[in-house]
Amino acid sequence: MAASYRLFDLTLKSRHQITPSLLRCVFTGDEVAQMKHEAPDQRIKLLFSENGAFPKGLGEGDNWYQDYLALPKEIRPVMRTYTLRALRRAAREMDVEFVLHGENGPASRWATHACPGERLLVVAPDAAFDGDSGGYEWVPPDNMNQALLIADETALPAALGILEQLAKSAQPPAVQAFIEVPHKEDIHDVSAFGFARVHWIARESDRYGEALLDEVKARVDIPAWAQCQAQSLASSSLLEDEIWERAEGKKPFYAWVAGESSTVKNLRRYLTGERNLDRACVNFMAYWSHK
Repeated sequence: MAASYRLFDLTLKSRHQITPSLLRCVFTGDEVAQMKHEAPDQRIKLLFSENGAFPKGLGEGDNWYQDYLALPKEIRPVMRTYTLRALRRAAREMDVEFVLHGENGPASRWATHACPGERLLVVAPDAAFDGDSGGYEWVPPDNMNQALLIADETALPAALGILEQLAKSAQPPAVQAFIEVPHKEDIHDVSAFGFARVHWIARESDRYGEALLDEVKARVDIPAWAQCQAQSLASSSLLEDEIWERAEGKKPFYAWVAGESSTVKNLRRYLTGERNLDRACVNFMAYWSHK
């Protein structure tokens, strides 16, 4: 039986500067036809090699992760998690959007300098796997009629993918969205999503999440029927420092919150502790940490 995820050997086809801080890379290769895309926030892993070369044999068979860990650290590619932004199997194309923040990280450094033709190894869902591959949290209930999205730039590709998916519905839910980006020039045109009230926050500093939290406090609307009065982190198996929590309820209100870890922690404390949002209908996901 095929594994749910496997390694794919791809090539950079083209680069598209979406905004000053966001670069879309289109990858291609015959193996793209063997991928699948199950949700707009589908997580994949990218493997970066400093010299563009990968150890021989890596990616052959289903035990890619064990083979990866067995490599000496000095030749082991750096692995980072990203969102699968789009998949066009017939065209053999896959899109990933990179946040550019200079040379201070392997992914940003690679995206800044990579040219078409460069090779990249990608861990993604295998279409040969007959089941749910997992690796995503956006699983709204069938009765959803209101949604809340909160994201920073690292979660922006997934948030936009969610809006695009909802736009295909015959009756999209009413959506509140709060999105923080590095600069005002990074704000996207979302006029096509008439069902969504999108609040953009341009950070213009290194004070991650502060303005986003303030905007949420000032404008978020949580209906009474989506609230739960008697809940706390202390009364559950979750700890204060655990910031990956999946919605398990089926209320018509559904929330998806992703971004920098301390920001997500502060948002969770406010939404569930002060505004009594039922934790059963909200996903909290720390995509990265500033510390």
